[in-house]
Amino acid sequence: MELKSDGFRGERSIVLPQVIKELLTQNEVTCSLYLTDIGYYPNASGHFCARPNGANENVLIYCVDGKGWFSVNNKKYKVDKNQFFILEANIPHEYGANRQSPWSIYWLHFTGEKAAIFSSVFNRVLDIAPVEGHRIQERISIFEEIYQNLELGYSQDNLEYVSMCLWHLLASFRFVQQFRVMNKVNRINSIQQAILFMKENLDKSLKLEEIAEHVHYSVSHFSLIFTKSTSYSPLEYFAQLKIQRACQYLDHTRLSVKSIAYELGFNDPFYFSKVFKKYTSLSPVQYKNREK
Repeated sequence: MELKSDGFRGERSIVLPQVIKELLTQNEVTCSLYLTDIGYYPNASGHFCARPNGANENVLIYCVDGKGWFSVNNKKYKVDKNQFFILEANIPHEYGANRQSPWSIYWLHFTGEKAAIFSSVFNRVLDIAPVEGHRIQERISIFEEIYQNLELGYSQDNLEYVSMCLWHLLASFRFVQQFRVMNKVNRINSIQQAILFMKENLDKSLKLEEIAEHVHYSVSHFSLIFTKSTSYSPLEYFAQLKIQRACQYLDHTRLSVKSIAYELGFNDPFYFSKVFKKYTSLSPVQYKNREK
């Protein structure tokens, strides 16, 4: 049951027809993740929804102004501006706008074979605080891009593009810190500084001491915080960056394996091949000759 006063001034919504939903489940690009409903309710006074059996899809609600609430698993949660929640499919729930300060919300329903990837943020309130580098407007721009493409119709290209944009949009909620990284270039932390230093010196055989010194940390402390942040030791991460660059050389140049090895600071091409195979499961020659 969904109740609202006589609609909300400025509201927008699109509900995909059932025949389009069936097409989405059959398309190899969209079947992993796709939306079924999307909309924006500004100043949604009187907004209330109760689903005793839950929704068939996961429901994302992003509050950009005012306040609201939701109830799930016998718990009631308050929702404020710059907060969001995702209700798990098929779970009974209710939600609605605050009477004194009704919310303005962007919302969508999504499902697909891989939708459970976002389960770690289901059924709880999460913040998207407007701190420096928040990229809030860019997140809304992705929403608008999805909406406007759907307004153009349900061509296969439109539906596939929307599905790919949806991955990005949901990732911006699931990985808030990573989404903000792009606006932190001028205030990067020591880990990011170290990674940039590595990328600028892929042609060298950097030692751990050199990387730690660049960010003004002791070797032991730097190794600890770097590994905690990235799940890899600094030198393992450096090796991965080298192999990433090696793959680019193999894909886009005619350089020999020996030349690529020297370009990336490996004095021994055989050792380079060994490291390459460790991270790709292929020798450089096998990678170069693989079917693309």
